[in-house]
Amino acid sequence: MGTLIRHPAGLLVAAGLVLLHIPPLLLAISGLRWGHVAALATSYVLTVLALSGGLHRYFGHRAYATSRPLQFILALGAATFFGDAVSFAGRHRLHHRHSDMDGDVHSPRAGAWHCWIGHVLAPKYSEDEVLRAVPDLTRYPELMWLHRCGLVPGLVTATLVLLVGGWEAFAAGFCTSPLVALYVTSTVNYVCHLGGLQRYDTGDRSVNSAVLGLLTFGEGWHNNHHHCPGAARIGFFQWEIDVVYYLLRALARLGLVWDVREAPSAVKHAGASG
Repeated sequence: MGTLIRHPAGLLVAAGLVLLHIPPLLLAISGLRWGHVAALATSYVLTVLALSGGLHRYFGHRAYATSRPLQFILALGAATFFGDAVSFAGRHRLHHRHSDMDGDVHSPRAGAWHCWIGHVLAPKYSEDEVLRAVPDLTRYPELMWLHRCGLVPGLVTATLVLLVGGWEAFAAGFCTSPLVALYVTSTVNYVCHLGGLQRYDTGDRSVNSAVLGLLTFGEGWHNNHHHCPGAARIGFFQWEIDVVYYLLRALARLGLVWDVREAPSAVKHAGASG
């Protein structure tokens, strides 16, 4: 709790997270129906795909290219359900810059609480420091508008879902997405940085997790990712399932994205232990 007291803004974030949990819990207590389960499952799939393919691989690493209108749509979707794309990208790049060192945004070395939720409630870096990490994004006025007014899309969408779909649609469909985003990213940040056998010596404690690779549609191949962060394909090898990469390739065939980057063969095999 000391962390929250030292950072008053963290209290607002904490209150928001608590409130987000209440509607799904009330829905579960009142009794889940098949429609609720379908909404939850759909929310999970769409959230993870958008979080990984949009926030992480595009805004975080620019691992592929797309048009400016689609870039804004990706950022708008992020602001609606997950958070500000500019802030996410800045913090994530700082994580890679200081992975598992004192300056890491959310390393387990700082404690389980900090890795899971403390870094959200009490950010390690100031807004200016985060923005300096993403000069390629801050040059877009529309992205900076979403950065400043990030709560607006979410509040508007939540109101529309509540008015049109009712309380159950709001609880099962809307509230679930940001919670899934929080817990999925926290799981990868924690489990995949606990240390262990590494394919690549990346100078940090990043490891691959086949289980998380499946559950997160590719994000679990985390040691691969730290070995070559700019690659859109995180599952480097054929047996490493990477659903997000397959989706990006499909979008490339449609002409919606291009320059989908893969780790060069020499990089994939450089120092690989298996």
